Amino acid sequence: MYDLSAATAKLPSDFIFGVATAAFQIEGATHEDGRTDSIWDTFCRTPGKVKNGDTGEPACDHYHRWPQDLDLIRELGFDAYRLSVSWARVMPEPGVINAKGLDFYVRLIDGLCKRGIAPWVTLYHWDMPQWLEDRGGWLNRESAWYFAQYAEAVGKALGNKVAGWCTLNEPFCSAYLGYRWGIHAPGRTGLANGLAAAHHLLLAHGLSVPRLREAAPDSKVGITLNFTPGYPVTPMDQGAVEVYNAENGYWFLEPLMTGHYPSIVAKLHAHAMPRILAEDAAILQAPLDFLGINYYSRALVKQSQDPDKLYDTVPAEETGGELTDIGWEIYPTGLRDLLLDLQSRYNPPPMYITENGAACADVLENGEVQDEQRCRYYRHHLAAVGEALEGGADVRGYFCWSLMDNFEWAEGYSKRFGLVHVDYDTQLRTPKASAQMFARYLKQRNR
Repeated sequence: MYDLSAATAKLPSDFIFGVATAAFQIEGATHEDGRTDSIWDTFCRTPGKVKNGDTGEPACDHYHRWPQDLDLIRELGFDAYRLSVSWARVMPEPGVINAKGLDFYVRLIDGLCKRGIAPWVTLYHWDMPQWLEDRGGWLNRESAWYFAQYAEAVGKALGNKVAGWCTLNEPFCSAYLGYRWGIHAPGRTGLANGLAAAHHLLLAHGLSVPRLREAAPDSKVGITLNFTPGYPVTPMDQGAVEVYNAENGYWFLEPLMTGHYPSIVAKLHAHAMPRILAEDAAILQAPLDFLGINYYSRALVKQSQDPDKLYDTVPAEETGGELTDIGWEIYPTGLRDLLLDLQSRYNPPPMYITENGAACADVLENGEVQDEQRCRYYRHHLAAVGEALEGGADVRGYFCWSLMDNFEWAEGYSKRFGLVHVDYDTQLRTPKASAQMFARYLKQRNR
């Protein structure tokens, strides 16, 4: 039997424990009640882009089964639930707010409050409406203003019932995976595209913050950024690590703290930088109440022998560490180091781990899933958070990714991150050993 008491010994009694999901990954109902295509609906229909040709339909059918799923969160004992709103469900065409789409989220938030679960709401978890992508998507500066309109509509509908608003989830992924490397929707490529998308995403964040504050003055407002911190292969590679971290991590945080992009990379990418106006710095620096941190693994970085590359990363399978089923190295120390680095480097607002978790080769046998690797993963990463707190990092909460197995983007349904197993044929939910581990701990803590 797995136990969390030792791993959580350094966490304060008011530390928040939650679970997280995202709309496209669980909802299904992709064309119900007025929802139109998002870029991920389109991407899924493009041959070869998503494993096995999987799509967001029906996913976990959460759109129809949400009461059951909220009951499950309550039964497991979690304090909070981080969900995302589908932009294409709420704004299915330019300037049009879909009342049925909004009503779904009103019912969802009310259902959480009724069950004593604090709602944390992400406004953008990668599913831009296709109609806006047709106008240039995140390459079009005007998209930031469309996003602010959407944020205001959702903010007014849900208001102070929301404990924490995350404007964006992982703009690194939206900008680089979607617009620079083409492995996520909408599948565009090019350095200049990636940097433009990144800037316009951060503008969207900055423009939406004051609108959310006005709509929900009692709620916290922040953003969720992902980090895969770099470590040098040898001491000679420290310079490559600095460039790697600046490009892949600090690039999305430093403008929010200082109004400027990291100079070490901005100079190297000067030929591809987007148009940045004088007023942008003030928009980017909209004050934050919290900083959401998503962490899964680290990167080993070395100098590149290719003059056209800034650095190379070592494939995870060559690190010698234990890997998850998605091929990511398990490295809990990286989470501790990251939190301490961000605290000392930027003195950010209070941090929350908004995603942390593992895809494992889960097997359902006799109504049980004994996910030992995931249990160990959570124990060791929670201990790392405790060590970061002891070292001076201001961390207030931790959200597991994910509540349940779901659509894992380009991997389709082939990778399972959930605390709860989902049978996609029957939609049966089965809590895994990891879910039961959290439930035992939270029941004891909340007595």
